[in-house]
Amino acid sequence: MSRKLWHFHGGLRLAGHKDESMREGVLPTRLPSHLILPLQQHIGEPAEPVVGVGDHVLKGEVIARAHGYVSAPVHATSSGTVVAIEERPVAHPSGLSAPCIVIETDGREKWRHRDSRITDYTALDPSELRNRIREAGVVGLGGAGFPAFIKLNPGTARVRTLILNGAECEPYITCDAVLMQERPREIVEGLLIMRHALRAETCLIGIEDNKPHAIEALRDTLAEYDAEGVEVVAVPTRYPAGGEKQLIKVLTGEEVPSHGLPLHVGIVCHNVGTAAAVYRAIAVGEPLVSRIVTVTGRGISHPRNLEVLIGTPIADLLAECGETRGDLDRLIMGGPMMGFALHTDETPVVKTTNCILAATHEDVVPDQPALPCIRCGECTRVCPVSLLPQQLYWHARAKDFDKVQDYNLFDCIECGCCAYVCPSHLPLVQYYRFAKTEIWAKEREKERADIARRRHEFRLARLEREKAEREARHRQKREALAKDKNKGKGADQAADESKKAAIKEAMERAKAKRADAGVTPKNTENLSDEQRRQIAEADARRKATKAPAEASAEDSAGEANNKESE
Repeated sequence: MSRKLWHFHGGLRLAGHKDESMREGVLPTRLPSHLILPLQQHIGEPAEPVVGVGDHVLKGEVIARAHGYVSAPVHATSSGTVVAIEERPVAHPSGLSAPCIVIETDGREKWRHRDSRITDYTALDPSELRNRIREAGVVGLGGAGFPAFIKLNPGTARVRTLILNGAECEPYITCDAVLMQERPREIVEGLLIMRHALRAETCLIGIEDNKPHAIEALRDTLAEYDAEGVEVVAVPTRYPAGGEKQLIKVLTGEEVPSHGLPLHVGIVCHNVGTAAAVYRAIAVGEPLVSRIVTVTGRGISHPRNLEVLIGTPIADLLAECGETRGDLDRLIMGGPMMGFALHTDETPVVKTTNCILAATHEDVVPDQPALPCIRCGECTRVCPVSLLPQQLYWHARAKDFDKVQDYNLFDCIECGCCAYVCPSHLPLVQYYRFAKTEIWAKEREKERADIARRRHEFRLARLEREKAEREARHRQKREALAKDKNKGKGADQAADESKKAAIKEAMERAKAKRADAGVTPKNTENLSDEQRRQIAEADARRKATKAPAEASAEDSAGEANNKESE
């Protein structure tokens, strides 16, 4: 019983131009003299180099580690010597340069010690599988380059369906088709590994019905496995059926919500090439060091699919496919609908490079001057995401970025259907990309401003806290000093009072003795000199027998009496 299929809105029927590159199987490329490995070959943060100029590296060795969660490591794709870490032209519509590690190959292709092969992946915990896939640098090979281990981590969400995308709807590109034909076992094994990591209930492999050999190869391979709940589904050939949301709609009827992810409806989608890379990472212990690239177009003599080391200059691929024609119009990375023109053939192959299109004017629509929009509505009719491309165009052109987001700009998959049918030749996708870039730039600027503001507020709070702490310390110190000073004053006062008391007691004793002897300070004036001498000698003898402190007190008392008598 055939599976029920659904339809997505819009889309186009395009000439495939796939037979040209399918006449031969996958062919290996010659080892290039230099490999250029950009540090960012994936969505997220670029990797950080862990090697220096002059270091000798082995094939499969980590030369740049992942930086942050959304990132992936970069491995040496052949043995050789690091000769530069510098800015080089990379695959980007702007033609800008980016940091790259340049390796001069030694021709030996010597591997580093490979990770141990996993013969029974079901014995591993899903988290360990994800870690091995991350360490192998596996990213989505369908074009986006999202780190594969993240999509294999559903968290607490329940995954009902795992979908492998083998639609390959873009004209000219056949790298997935030839992979499914020649290496179906790697795809099926990789699918089962990913299913184990996700605990998915069912698995669907969606392939456009214009690839009968690939469909047959995968079905025959699946028959050898006891894989219940896994099915190969042929979907109608209609561009862009290979879009993630469009394929989900066709296979399951589910609509992924705007600004949402397939995981929100219990679905995870991966490319068939990613599945094969996962198999090699787990079962063979190999990191992602090569991929199949379609080199095609009327601008070369022999279109074909090549097994290419990542980092190989595109000029080397063109040389493998014969001479380029004199009427070569442009080099496009990707297909004619979603690809972008390269500014130089020294640009290297990266993990997301699926096709190099050496295009003449027969392969792509030549650039024509844009005319005013006539509001025909064709763009709306063909949009597979049910957007309003005309409104997006007006607001993007006016740089009204708030309004353009109201029309769900970020739901646009940049498939190019609207620009393809536009009778006014408006470069609609370029306007959408421009608007997205400006919005991202503003968001990054806002984020930097927010970080600066938070840092400033934190600094002010820290300064206020430190000031309050200093004042508290100074106050405590002043209070302690005042307390110590008061204690000192009290001790001195007590000592003075004790001394005065001792003097007073001595004076009282002296008065009492003189009274006993019949001598007082008042009647000493009537005594003779002999009597005064005797009294003085008696006083001296008495003082000599007393303690120094008491004698001193009596001396002070005597002085006081003398003063009193005077």
